[in-house]
Amino acid sequence: MKIGEINHLFKNAGIKELSLLMEQFANDERAGVKKLLAGAEKRIDAFEREIERTYRMKEYERKYDNCRYICGVDEVGRGPLAGPLVAAAVILPKDEDIYYLNDSKQLSEKKREQLFEEIMEKAIAVGIGFADEKCIDEINILQADYVAMREAISKLCVTPDILLNDAVTIPEVMIPQIPIIKGDAKSVSIAAASIVAKVTRDRFMVEMDKKYPGYGFASNKGYGSALHIAKIKEAGPTPIHRKTFIKNFYLEE
Repeated sequence: MKIGEINHLFKNAGIKELSLLMEQFANDERAGVKKLLAGAEKRIDAFEREIERTYRMKEYERKYDNCRYICGVDEVGRGPLAGPLVAAAVILPKDEDIYYLNDSKQLSEKKREQLFEEIMEKAIAVGIGFADEKCIDEINILQADYVAMREAISKLCVTPDILLNDAVTIPEVMIPQIPIIKGDAKSVSIAAASIVAKVTRDRFMVEMDKKYPGYGFASNKGYGSALHIAKIKEAGPTPIHRKTFIKNFYLEE
């Protein structure tokens, strides 16, 4: 078999198939094949480390394993000058791992998108909640945070037995809650919620960029980049801007 053909096999193989390919070509002395074998070994080692990391991130899920439905809750969008705050509640299956889950800020956009699709496909339940700019301006960002989280939980198709929250205890929720500091890096359930919330909000802001061009929403997602702030000062805010967040540098006439 030509090296190009072998390369195609290795490139498109999953982790299980890689081990079989390594056995198949173990005695091939060609330098190109040896390089492919070395690369495959690195991939397998990296995946084994990911298995261990994922196991560590399931500490809280193991601790509350007596609960049938363990739900992770997280939000994104507390800091931007524009756009909604988005919360997600996610119940993952106990019998199937989703690898590479992490704090959404630690993942590339491409990886977040891939994991979003996998979470939506495999999760037992997903709920998404929003608090728009009017809500944020009216009741402040923390209370809006709770509004979005309660909405996300209410949209689940099953009722959780316990909530694993990223750092907060949500008022007016009767379900037992466990606040975990930096939970999106310590719990697969919270990490999954972080990813769902982040991708949902980012997609919304990309659409807002089409509706309100010039503010850079597709790239800055509503955060206070230099271009974004300059545009507000030049042309004024859009309807999705948070008035309480821009008052230090823009006062409406």
